Amino acid sequence: MTTDPTATPAAPRDTDPLLDATDRRILRELDRVPRATVAHLAERLNLARGTVQARIRRLYDGVLLPETTKVPAAAVGRPLRAFVTAEIDQARFEGLIDEIARIPEVVGCLGISGESDLQIEVIAVDADDVYRITQALMECRGIRRTSTAIVLRELLGRRMHQLL
Repeated sequence: MTTDPTATPAAPRDTDPLLDATDRRILRELDRVPRATVAHLAERLNLARGTVQARIRRLYDGVLLPETTKVPAAAVGRPLRAFVTAEIDQARFEGLIDEIARIPEVVGCLGISGESDLQIEVIAVDADDVYRITQALMECRGIRRTSTAIVLRELLGRRMHQLL
C-alpha cells in the first residue's frame, strides 16, 4: 500500500506544538523532494507562495536542521563505516570533544547513557584505517577504553517522514 506523502496524517499530533498540519505537509513534500522550490511546494500543496515562504523561513528558525551537503563516505575514499563507543574519565572531559573533532575521519559524536559515555561515528578506508583512527581516539585526553563495531550494511537509513 502506498500513501500520498503530502496527505495530512489521520491522527493529530498534539505532542509537537511547533508543527501544525500545513507545516507537516510542507515538510513531507521537502522530505520527498529536498530541492523543491517555493513555486513547486505552493503548486503541489495548493498553498500561496507567500504562505510557503513564510512557513519555510519559520521552520528554518527552529525546526529544520541547517542545510549541509550529504556526501557518501565512499565518495571521499572511505567506504568503511564504524561506531566507536568510548568510556571517558569525567574529570578530564574539558576539551575532549575538541580533540575528537580534530580527527578528520570522525563524522559524528553523541553523548550516550549506559556502560559507555560516547558513541563516535567514523569513516575509514579499511579495517587497518579503523585501527589507526581508534588509536588516535585513544590518544585524546580522558578516553579510557573504546569498543568498535564495523557497519556491515545500512539496513534502514535515518528517516523522519513517518513522524510528520
